[in-house]
Amino acid sequence: MTVEAPTTTHPRAGDRAGAGAAWTEDLWEAVVGGDQARAAALATQALDEGLPPESLLLDVIGALQARIGLEWAADRITVIQEHAATAVNERVVAVAAGHPAFSAARPPDRGRIAVACVDGEWHAFPARLLAEVLMLRGWRVDYLGAQCPTPHLIAHLHRTAPDALALSASLTTRLPAAHTAITAAQAAGVPVIAGGAAFGPDGRHARLLGADAWAPDARAAAERLARGIPLPAGPHQPCDDLPHLADQEYTLVSRSSRELVAAVMAALEREFPAVRSYTDLQRAHTLDDLAHIVEHLSVALYTGDQDLFTTFTGWTREILVARSVPDVFLAFSLKVLRDQLRDLPRSVSVLTSALPPAGPAPRPLPTPGTPE
Repeated sequence: MTVEAPTTTHPRAGDRAGAGAAWTEDLWEAVVGGDQARAAALATQALDEGLPPESLLLDVIGALQARIGLEWAADRITVIQEHAATAVNERVVAVAAGHPAFSAARPPDRGRIAVACVDGEWHAFPARLLAEVLMLRGWRVDYLGAQCPTPHLIAHLHRTAPDALALSASLTTRLPAAHTAITAAQAAGVPVIAGGAAFGPDGRHARLLGADAWAPDARAAAERLARGIPLPAGPHQPCDDLPHLADQEYTLVSRSSRELVAAVMAALEREFPAVRSYTDLQRAHTLDDLAHIVEHLSVALYTGDQDLFTTFTGWTREILVARSVPDVFLAFSLKVLRDQLRDLPRSVSVLTSALPPAGPAPRPLPTPGTPE
């Protein structure tokens, strides 16, 4: 069965921002509905009508991907819908990359770039978009995908000697692994440009971890790489050259993560009858949530950035509110963690900063299955 693209022509095809917004709206229904064939047909039509390939990638597909994340966070689409929509976007990129407009747009070879996600980072879509943009701009790209184990990544750099490594991380919990990869790549003689939400909206974590450059988005990364990124003349920052790590709090918290999660879960069960009534699946989800809290605490200790943890807990509160989960759960868990780590001053400070202002005592958690 052949799927035909609609016959509507966008008069703004020459205007990158306007045309991008129009095509984004046209594609949204197909993408969120999981309709790969229709989405691919629309993308092909956009290119046929003159939308620049880079604009399709960033102003349309990239915007769609950001919207998918916002819709999931607001609980307007399920996690399965989010996965399906991302798969559609990946398919659209693959189809679009084979369009004649892509090959026609590529200038002569500029050099070689490796694009990889940090070990443990499974959000590969931003890196994929960057790889396609760099190829459009004339680079030979080794796109290495998600969750690149650092030893294998470094072996690849030694073997291929690219002009630079573009390292992507969306999850802040991947920052210690990013630090290892940055230092190892530089030791191999390859400069590193970092990008992704994990490095902060202003690149603060990229600078902290010693990256040679940082870019807020794919266009900025391509422009920075075009100027060249030389390695610094001085010695590179070793992974243990963060003075605040001397107190060993990061090591103590990260190594005791399992025990901390168990202690908080036990306290929740003592305090709230509803938690004692959880199903095995509810309990597993709660343990995962607690593990994420402890992991973000440990990374805040690693980076010395208290705001990293408060940003995470603020986002978590928004997610809980969208899903009608009482905020008391998070606040109580933070207080239990603070008590467990009362002898670690930096940990206590980070946890205290994330607690909501004192107010009236919250009402208890409802028992599952009972009305509010």
